[in-house]
Amino acid sequence: MGVATTPSYDRRASASLFSRLRTARGQADPFPIYAELLSRGEVVPAPWGGFAVTGFAACDQVLRSRQWLEPDREWRERQGAGTRWNAPSSREMSNTLAALNVPDHTRVRRAAGTFDRSTVERIGHNVERTADRLLDAFTERIRTGEADFSELVCEELPVATIGEWLGLPRADWPMLRELTHDQVFTQELLPSASQLALSDAATAELRTYFTELVRDRRSHPGNDPVTGWIQAWDAIEPDQDKADEAVYFLVLFVVLAALETTATLLSTMTLRLVESPERWHMVADDPDLVPGFVEETLRYDPPTHVISRVASQDTVLGGFEIRRDEMVHLMIGAAHRDPARHGDPDRFDPARVPGHLAFSGGIHYCLGAPLARLEAQTLLRQLIRHLPRLTLVRPPSMAPRVAFRRLLNLDVAVA
Repeated sequence: MGVATTPSYDRRASASLFSRLRTARGQADPFPIYAELLSRGEVVPAPWGGFAVTGFAACDQVLRSRQWLEPDREWRERQGAGTRWNAPSSREMSNTLAALNVPDHTRVRRAAGTFDRSTVERIGHNVERTADRLLDAFTERIRTGEADFSELVCEELPVATIGEWLGLPRADWPMLRELTHDQVFTQELLPSASQLALSDAATAELRTYFTELVRDRRSHPGNDPVTGWIQAWDAIEPDQDKADEAVYFLVLFVVLAALETTATLLSTMTLRLVESPERWHMVADDPDLVPGFVEETLRYDPPTHVISRVASQDTVLGGFEIRRDEMVHLMIGAAHRDPARHGDPDRFDPARVPGHLAFSGGIHYCLGAPLARLEAQTLLRQLIRHLPRLTLVRPPSMAPRVAFRRLLNLDVAVA
């Protein structure tokens, strides 16, 4: 099987690469580091334990196999009280859909429903109106010079979309957007103590807010998803308190998933557009390229660069023996540049045949993928239709993250 016999050496060898990945320079451009990791094999021992998976085929295999599990509540408890997996924010996330395994996952996903065609079409009308409004306001701002497209458009469209759909007060949207930026640190690859503290505080505020929201919707039901989820859980769970908590965890999951990664997708997509005049003209001349441009953005630099799984039993992956409960980190950002999967992988090509893992895979394939695609395609179409060609003023700064990408700014001007 080619099982490695010198894992300690391999762990030392990869330590410097992961150290570089955590620097500001590495976070700004991790792809040369990913290339070095890929050159060492599709699976490499991680310096802190477990394994990093960089090959596309191996990542795809893990995501699709029932043999690999989410690090759920029970797994996190087994890691010990002093670990990052038992921080308050991590324990809270372990109760959301993203961290559940079957049969709990099946039960919760069924209650959640899906973004079916009629729901997406209904939301789509609001997305179009909101994108028009944001782009009109942005056009006014940019007449006098440069402006931050990420702050004024990419951060606003997802929170307006999910806020209107869930019926959340508009005045609360900025607070929710900022809290999600802090909360996501608990889902990072190697969060620091200070980052976990930010996430713990944000998670506590989100719990208070959404618990009150569920309580209010139970008292004043309406024609909205939260009311629908309450009714769905009442049919499943006879204990009302448990039903309400299940709805809270569902709302928390939906908002976190809908805001952070979608805003990053929109910012990264726009960056790819404005950094190249040829790309702008290409898409403006042929709007049929819009879906391909969005898919290539998801491959080229996905919002989520790392997805973690744990082995349900002793197994072998990429020539390494992996024990039950041991963790693998799927380096999705690296896998998307795997030359065994994509020819000339460092070239941005909207005409490329789509193939990426940006929305995960298997039973955990992203519930909101249709909505994220809708927002990105709508924004891109309206951007090239209504605005003069924009150009990048300066390279954007990146948030201090490895797993979850976020552009802190996207300063552009009329070309």
